[in-house]
Order: sequence, then structure tokens, then C-alpha cells
Amino acid sequence: MKSICGIDCTKCELSSTCNGCSKTNGQPFGAECIVAVCCQKGKTVLSELKEKLIAAFNELNIQDMEKVTDLNALKGSFINIEYSLPGGQIVKFWDDNKIYLGNQLHKKGSDRCYGIVADEKFLMVSEYSGYGSEAEIVVFKQWNKAQF
Repeated sequence: MKSICGIDCTKCELSSTCNGCSKTNGQPFGAECIVAVCCQKGKTVLSELKEKLIAAFNELNIQDMEKVTDLNALKGSFINIEYSLPGGQIVKFWDDNKIYLGNQLHKKGSDRCYGIVADEKFLMVSEYSGYGSEAEIVVFKQWNKAQF
């Protein structure tokens, strides 16, 4: 397989289920990959987007969240955990087949973690225990009103 972003597809644990981003025009799992979209727009677009997102996450000033220093490409099914809303509904917010930018950070003084995830329009910070259990939404907001 040939990638758009330069990743070595042979070293990816998802290569057996992926259709390749060059072959699918940046939709390796049937949905958009934010990294491929950036790479198709120019060499610096991905790094500029990451810088903006890192700044946006850090500007939230969540007291016990580590400083965000990097974002990784993550398949939606890895980050798409269930949340209980006040009315009792159980929801997921992300597309399992889309590729997002995100990371997992430890909550200071706790055994819980923060999961951060974003696409070109929205960002989310959630807090959870191991393997995404007892997930709570800390922030879910539109961050980029301009067209990506």
C-alpha cells in the first residue's frame, strides 16, 4: 500500500483492514483521514493544524491535565467511547472509520486519563478510567469556524 502522508503502511497494525489512502484518495477505512486531507493541501498544512489544535487544547486551562505537546493520528474506533448524557442516553460522538488527531494524557494526582480528540471543526476533552470506562465529557466545542 502507498500512503499520502509518508507513513510506512507495512508497520501499521491496521494494514490488514486498511484499503490504503492513496488508493482511496485519503479515505483508507471508508471515511476521511484528516492527515491525508492536510497532506493533499500542502507540506506545512498538517504541522500548522497541529500547532493550532495544541494551542486550542492548552488554552482550555484544564487544571490537572498535562500540557498538550503532540497529537497523533487515531482511528475513530479507538477513541469513540460511550458517554452517558444527563437524560440517560448513551452516545458516541465520532465516526469509527474516520481518522482524527488526538492523544491520551494522565490526569495529575489520579489514576484517570484525559482523552483529547479533534477534527477540522470540533475538539473534545474527556476524562475516563482504564479502557475508556466511566467516561465523562469535560469539553466539547466548535474550535474552528473557518473552512478547513
